[in-house]
Amino acid sequence: MSAIVPSGSRSSRATALKTNEPRPPMYGPAGALVLVDSGPLLALFNRTDRWHTTVTDWLKTNPRIRLITTWCVLTEVCAMLSRRVHNDAALDVLRWALRGGITVDGAPPDALVSMLAISERFADLPFDLADASIAEAAERMRLRRILSIDSDFDVYRDHAGRPLQNVLVR
Repeated sequence: MSAIVPSGSRSSRATALKTNEPRPPMYGPAGALVLVDSGPLLALFNRTDRWHTTVTDWLKTNPRIRLITTWCVLTEVCAMLSRRVHNDAALDVLRWALRGGITVDGAPPDALVSMLAISERFADLPFDLADASIAEAAERMRLRRILSIDSDFDVYRDHAGRPLQNVLVR
């Protein structure tokens, strides 16, 4: 799959985004969106992560899915990869996003209000802004499908009160 990049390896100038590089194909038809949490992105870009093979295999078997994440998730992933793997792994995530591997949602100004409300509603869970941003985006975009290794998403609900559907862990 062209959207899957080498993970956990040091980048060189050869792996940097080039303007003449062809863009990877878009995942699936319009509306086939899946929100991605931090865990799968960390696993994808870190070969030593125990979820690496599971996430890679899922992406290979679902090449037409369009992946979307939030700025909170992207920030968390880059910070954790730079500490756990290397700065180059964090930079690889950004390069992958620029090539179209994942879309970063531009949340509206009132998203913070919604994230706070979601966090307060689920205050019995450990606070996680990245998770709240995924729950807010799911609600705002009316999406139920998420890609996560985190069982906390079992408690979040969509706009109609239905649980979010984790497509990675069933």
